Amino acid sequence: MSGSNSSSPAAVPGNLDQPLGLTVHSLPAPQEAAMADEQRTRTGRWKMLVVALVCAAPVLASYFMYYVVRPEGRRNFGELVDPQRPIPSITGTTLDGQRVALPALQGQWLLVSVAGGACDAACEKHLYYQRQLREGLGRDKERLDRVWLIPDSAPVRDDLKPALQQGTVLRVDPAQLAGWLTPARDRQLADHLYVVDPLGHWMMRFPATQDAATAAKVRKDLERLMRASAGWDKPGRGG
Repeated sequence: MSGSNSSSPAAVPGNLDQPLGLTVHSLPAPQEAAMADEQRTRTGRWKMLVVALVCAAPVLASYFMYYVVRPEGRRNFGELVDPQRPIPSITGTTLDGQRVALPALQGQWLLVSVAGGACDAACEKHLYYQRQLREGLGRDKERLDRVWLIPDSAPVRDDLKPALQQGTVLRVDPAQLAGWLTPARDRQLADHLYVVDPLGHWMMRFPATQDAATAAKVRKDLERLMRASAGWDKPGRGG
């Protein structure tokens, strides 16, 4: 058993009196730690920016193709709005009294008309052309919604209501509406049809559409918009 005694720490004289060995690690200076945190933050922001650009690339490309890359001799019938105006935080009311926020309409292309609830002959023509223009888009019609904004409290005639079932009709405050949509010089707000893109921006205003010839020009513009956005805008309301 002598081997066991010789291997015990207690058997070695003075063994318990030896100091413990410690390794001291230096701490980073406060300035170095702050610089490291700043570098990580900067790197994270760049990564977020890259992700955002990748997601937005199809949208930006489609607008570049429509606004910038234009074949020689091609002209838009509609007037492009610059700068584009986002849908404001306006709350409208449906004909049956339900409240709807205008920003909830985005996610689709919108073809918008504006007229009082009494709806005169010009208003009826706009509503008719809205229906025909949407149907004329064929399979792309599901990417466009018809919207009639009414800036007064006049009742809508019953004979108009069947044709409005596939569209959106909202009464809105006239002052708030005038802060978003504006007519051309020497024109009234009700003279035009307006186009709002799926991102919620008013981006085009059509001249008064009162006959088949001008309606055909409007349709060509809408068809070009559908083609330019086909890579990122899909049928059915999003958002």
